[in-house]
Amino acid sequence: MKEYSVVPNKDVSGWYVKIEDVAPTEYHSTRDDAVLEAEGMAKENSPSKLVIYDAHHEIEEEKQF
Repeated sequence: MKEYSVVPNKDVSGWYVKIEDVAPTEYHSTRDDAVLEAEGMAKENSPSKLVIYDAHHEIEEEKQF
């Protein structure tokens, strides 16, 4: 099962979509855009897991597809 994540950048001015916690694959200026992108990627590659982090790098939500 692949794991996707949405994490803020260093100063929380943008959000990254990561696969398997490696180098970011996508960058978005808003959290909502990053979550939509990550959900789409996770659904296309199910079974998969999406972990969404908040601005403090704490897990806010987890979803499985």
